[in-house]
Amino acid sequence: MPGFAEVSFKGTRRGYFRFDTLELAPGDRVIVQADRGEDLGEVTAVGNIAERKCSSSGGCATPTPTLRILRLAGSDEVSRARHKTDDERRARRETRRYVARHGLRMKVTETEWRFDRKKLIVYFTAEKRVDFRALVRDLARAFRTRIELKQIGVRDEAALLGGVGRCGRELCCSTWLPELKPVSLQLAKDQSLSLNPAQISGCCGRLMCCLMYEHESYVDARRRFPREGRILRTARGPERVVSVNIFRETITLQSDEGEHRVVSVDELKREMASRRRN
Repeated sequence: MPGFAEVSFKGTRRGYFRFDTLELAPGDRVIVQADRGEDLGEVTAVGNIAERKCSSSGGCATPTPTLRILRLAGSDEVSRARHKTDDERRARRETRRYVARHGLRMKVTETEWRFDRKKLIVYFTAEKRVDFRALVRDLARAFRTRIELKQIGVRDEAALLGGVGRCGRELCCSTWLPELKPVSLQLAKDQSLSLNPAQISGCCGRLMCCLMYEHESYVDARRRFPREGRILRTARGPERVVSVNIFRETITLQSDEGEHRVVSVDELKREMASRRRN
């Protein structure tokens, strides 16, 4: 029965492959089949774990991948892969010069040589549609290989380049986050966070991915509390809910006379239950 593996490449690019007789483990460097050639990557998951990651990310078009892992990479192949980093840096500079020459409104973020040098991938961002047909022809003549221009968003750009977030740790999108999901302003509102963009935006200028991590816990905890602005009939008469603190489990109430008081959730429930009985 063929094995199943997830293989990561430069940046956040990854793919899913099958293998037959190889003994593979995460961290192994392997040579895989690619579009009309070969590529080198690192095994990040095998077996059931790889299958679950593939299913959750939508990366599996078929139950069994059509592309295969050909072999473990030799030491000379790994060394060649390290050396191509300098060539990618040179290709990036050259590509940016061609972009400027054609006057295209696009930003070249990164370049990636495939291991067998039969294709050069150019990642770029642009606010509008770009006609880069002439650019592709010039790049193909300059580098004597197939050229693929891949437009990415600013969040994908941050994931590709990496960096350090406001928390002091490496960006989630460039280290472990399997996919970039939409993040809405409602997530910040539900968590009572400041809506100042400077405080809730990441390096990419978009809302931070980590706003999603605890959102479900906040929503579940919030169900125990009344909504702000609601009028409650308590032991002291009608009072309006001013604010809630889900960490301290307290509620701030305001009477018709403008007096404020802070009560716990349990205390408020007892007051309201006692009033109903009376």
